[in-house]
Amino acid sequence: MSTLLHRDPKTIFPDLMGWFEEPFLTLRPYLTQPIRVEEYVEDDHYLIRAELAGIDPEKDVEVTVGSGYLTIRAERSDKIESKHRSEFRYGSFSRTLTLPVNADEDAVTASYRDGILTVSVGLKTAEKAPAKKIEVVKGK
Repeated sequence: MSTLLHRDPKTIFPDLMGWFEEPFLTLRPYLTQPIRVEEYVEDDHYLIRAELAGIDPEKDVEVTVGSGYLTIRAERSDKIESKHRSEFRYGSFSRTLTLPVNADEDAVTASYRDGILTVSVGLKTAEKAPAKKIEVVKGK
């Protein structure tokens, strides 16, 4: 199992925002709440596991892919019938991840089980051209 390091050549700002975890989430009020993820490569697939407990995957989750990015959006509704204390987070959640260069955007699947959304992105295998023999000539 390998870990991928993503760098967006256009900007380093998303990397800097990734550093802001609890208790600094209040510093990013213009963003929706983040989704915690694991990402790794296994068997020619780039896998993303997103922590999304307490949602209905058929109506509360949207996964989109395009232009080298994958976006996960989710909504968790609050159904309070009596006053109580809760530390659960409700509302909109979003996370956009940069895909590897060799990602096949036509080979993306998603599944949800036990509060974890797993997104699998196929990776294109580069066909290696056969080695070309170069003739070495004696210089004058």
